[in-house]
Amino acid sequence: MPFTILAVGKQREPFYAQAMQEYLRRLSRYCKITVKEIQDEKEPDTRSEALLQKAIEAEGERLMSAIRDQDFVIALCIDAPQKTSEEFSELISAWHNRSVSAVFVIGGSNGLSEKVIKRADMKLSLSNMTLPHQLARVILLEQIYRSFKIISGERYHK
Repeated sequence: MPFTILAVGKQREPFYAQAMQEYLRRLSRYCKITVKEIQDEKEPDTRSEALLQKAIEAEGERLMSAIRDQDFVIALCIDAPQKTSEEFSELISAWHNRSVSAVFVIGGSNGLSEKVIKRADMKLSLSNMTLPHQLARVILLEQIYRSFKIISGERYHK
């Protein structure tokens, strides 16, 4: 079962990129996983609500074009339910056993479009706190890795 992380914007900070690559390397023994970066919109010079909404919708269209009809889409949203690592590993195991193509969607700094949220089969929050979107990728990858360690009955303290 392949996993995909669709993320708006580039992983610009080297330390986030290194952490992401480390978890992708660790995960390679458990599953096929890819990270696809979707071009973000340039921050408008004036922060009007209309311009922000236009940017969110443009990013949403790009995200939607990368999602297939058969994909099981998980939208990462701050207002969504949270899972413990054990609960998350049960979801990962179920998707893996059913050969579901799971696509995690991380929006840009202004959030996800309504169109993407409506397309999602599930909404998930990594934290009640607002996280930098680059860090959210690393946390998500770490939790997927932790899930496979739990599923495999292996110890994990890193």
